[in-house]
Amino acid sequence: MSRIFVHGQGAVSPAGWGVPALRASLENERPLPIQSLRRPGWVKPLPVRLVPPPPVRPAFLAHPRLRRASPTTHYTVGAALEAVGHDADLIRSGGLRLGILTCTMTGAISYSRRFYEEVLQNPATASPMIFPETVFNSASSHLASYLGSSAVNYALVGDAATFLQGLAVAAEWLDNGLAEACVVIGAEEPDWTAADALRLFDRRAVHASGAGALYLKTLRPAAAPVELAAVTDSFAPTRAPDRNEAARKMRAQLPAGAPDDLLCASERRNPAWNDWTGKVLTPIEILGEAFAAAAAWQCVAACDAIQQSRCVAANVSITGQSWQAIAARFVNPNYLKTQTRPQP
Repeated sequence: MSRIFVHGQGAVSPAGWGVPALRASLENERPLPIQSLRRPGWVKPLPVRLVPPPPVRPAFLAHPRLRRASPTTHYTVGAALEAVGHDADLIRSGGLRLGILTCTMTGAISYSRRFYEEVLQNPATASPMIFPETVFNSASSHLASYLGSSAVNYALVGDAATFLQGLAVAAEWLDNGLAEACVVIGAEEPDWTAADALRLFDRRAVHASGAGALYLKTLRPAAAPVELAAVTDSFAPTRAPDRNEAARKMRAQLPAGAPDDLLCASERRNPAWNDWTGKVLTPIEILGEAFAAAAAWQCVAACDAIQQSRCVAANVSITGQSWQAIAARFVNPNYLKTQTRPQP
């Protein structure tokens, strides 16, 4: 298998537009302010953390395909363009075959809710202009159109763990020559239907929105290299008591770690990581629960920490909403340590 390197990261989050805003928010270690989202029929609003308006209107919003696109498409394109960087011109000229892989749990849920509301009110007047935005692959289609990319393009639908599965799929594309570079994006948008559904499972969770992206190649970057060293198998329990066991099976496929390693976890307390001696970062506590986007923020934070020399290796641990457990490991190949798990 080819070695896979991270060539860029992108983020749109409640902290703001761009990786620097995400980094500053996580370094501050304080939960971001909570906004209110009205739920029809309720007096009490739902707690959410929303993406703030960009300081300058992004130029890509003037593109014909994006003028009426959903928020999840705007977040997807914003994060992807930051990750791809100057390679966007090379992609448009046909000099680089870009694979695009978007990962989501809810998709363009605000447009879906709006369309079905119109259907229920009067099917004869429901806007057909809204319907194309309700399909799950609309964001990846818009991104491909904006970049002029005609290479392989997938949309993966699942819980937060799907983003790590997307990294594994992208690595396979690169290894098999289906693309010369891949951008993997996790994106979600705000809507009362998602926020209301979330509170049914976790009353403490705060719904959030945004996107995160990683740009992958087999070519090693000249500066600040980060390597995707591993993506574990995905372990899905069939019963509630098996949840921690699934996490332990995921943990067993990773090295033991070192005190200067970083763990970016989707939950702070999981018995699978009781032996962890390094630093622990839980972005969801600061940014909110954004499903696939939250998993993408974890990966962006892990890669950024390596590039900023705050650690030489970072594990990303995801226990998804369907309880499937999966993890990824990123390393600085210049300081790669030989680490093995202790023998039982």
